[in-house]
Amino acid sequence: MAEYRLGQAAELLGVSVDTARRWADGGRIATQRTDGGHRLVEGAELARFLTETVPVAENDSAGAQSARNRLPGIVTRVVRDSVMAQVEIRSGPNRIVSLISREAVDELDLAPGVLVVASVKSTNVGIERPGPR
Repeated sequence: MAEYRLGQAAELLGVSVDTARRWADGGRIATQRTDGGHRLVEGAELARFLTETVPVAENDSAGAQSARNRLPGIVTRVVRDSVMAQVEIRSGPNRIVSLISREAVDELDLAPGVLVVASVKSTNVGIERPGPR
């Protein structure tokens, strides 16, 4: 299972580390401590928190972005059928939905809580996993 340092989780949530720390201290988001005392958030917990508490931004502007946007985010839902799959991602307050082949989802080992980068070009959204797996 993917785990994220509290700073990484804060960045993915679109909040400051202090806010993420307050949420953890208040029990809004579950964390675990490493042997060194650092806080970790499990990917599934981050996906749960995103879908339950962070509102999705309304897209009220168009044309202000480049044609090749790369949006880091957390997978919150994967729905597979025999050929295709629907992958939902939360990147800060943004909800991104991509329809890709089931084979691609299986090869990328996508599941709720996994860190991904959504690459947006025109009407297509591709998904990649950053760094080594």
